[in-house]
Amino acid sequence: EVLVLTDDQTSNPRKMPTRQNILAAFRWLRNGAKSGDSLIFHYSGHGGSVKDTDGDEEDGMDETLIPVDYKQAGHIVDDEVHDVLVRGLPKGVRLTSIMDCCHSESILDLPYIYTVNGDLQIIETSKNEGIVTLVGAGTRFLLDGNKKKAMTSIKEGMKHLMSSTSGGNSAAREKTIKTRSTEADVIQFSGCRDSQTSADAQIGGEATGAMSYALITSLKKSKNQNYTHLLKEMRTLLNGKYTQIPCMSAGRKLVLDDSFAI
Repeated sequence: EVLVLTDDQTSNPRKMPTRQNILAAFRWLRNGAKSGDSLIFHYSGHGGSVKDTDGDEEDGMDETLIPVDYKQAGHIVDDEVHDVLVRGLPKGVRLTSIMDCCHSESILDLPYIYTVNGDLQIIETSKNEGIVTLVGAGTRFLLDGNKKKAMTSIKEGMKHLMSSTSGGNSAAREKTIKTRSTEADVIQFSGCRDSQTSADAQIGGEATGAMSYALITSLKKSKNQNYTHLLKEMRTLLNGKYTQIPCMSAGRKLVLDDSFAI
């Protein structure tokens, strides 16, 4: 079964991506889900961010989905996305979510987030990102002797390390792991970091999201990829054309060498 909400279905109010209809679609997708079921959710639309009010965000901001009636009904905050779509999914259920919108890195509020830095290293947390960036800087200098690029990477690494040491960030991460971990296999691909925007693209004469294009193209190249290879391939396809950095998140810690499957 497939349910599609688009803003051009004006003749059918129930198929418009309003706040109420999007939340109803979440419930429709997960209703009756049992072990062995595979669910797929794709969102290509507007995303935003608002100030976090419950202390579960490391950057102090909640991410949001922006429905067509947001001026009247408001945004859908990531806490609500998680509560309605993700929370309580049974063990053995697999949910694959593709979120091609701005500020989408943590839009499902999942506790484990993975991305790819400029050295094509997979990283999990802000602190690890700083460490990996520093190591990558040394490796880059040894390989190509580019002192300027190495120094830039060192500065970026130190910034990540310094920004990840505050107690608030640690407390927010601990809260997210404690309250947002899942028994189901929940995987999210997002178009960009929480601080970034996601680009639209015209490819083959058709409008698409840049991340959606990168994911589909990567999977068409090879259906048998592990998480590491898939995320790196997506980053490589976008690199040089778009500034956004695709991310992947999960309800449980991933074994990145495992094969990706829907």
